[in-house]
Amino acid sequence: MNKVAIFVDVQNIYYTTRHTFGRQFNYRHFWQHIQADKQISEAFAYAIDRGDEQQRKFQSALRHIGFEVKLKPFIQRADGSAKGDWDVGITIDILEAAPHVDEIILLSGDGDFDRLLSKVRQDHNCKASVYGVLNLTANSLINASSEFIDIDEKWLM
Repeated sequence: MNKVAIFVDVQNIYYTTRHTFGRQFNYRHFWQHIQADKQISEAFAYAIDRGDEQQRKFQSALRHIGFEVKLKPFIQRADGSAKGDWDVGITIDILEAAPHVDEIILLSGDGDFDRLLSKVRQDHNCKASVYGVLNLTANSLINASSEFIDIDEKWLM
């Protein structure tokens, strides 16, 4: 059984599935699909904490499935813009996990991760699979992955 580590860019998956399908990603179905033929060594879901009760329920559900939920506070700037980015945290965790697993699974469409996946594949001979909504996933990320899995209707609630 291949040993895998899972990394979920929660905001990216939420907004891309909502924009494209008007529905949410089914994390339980995803987990069961992966667990059917792979050993999940670690699984992280990176989210922004807005202090919202609905979000807390969602985060609790992710924990119940098996994810370790990592939270950053939502920061509203004086100019009206917002900050809440996990790219550096996800990158560090993937670099730390890659030497110990056969496959990295990233749920995101963010092209900022393309060089990271190329490095993981090259330096650790580790498969790098990406799950993302096709029309909202950066081509550079798709090209850097070993395998791209399009999030379509079967992955939604």
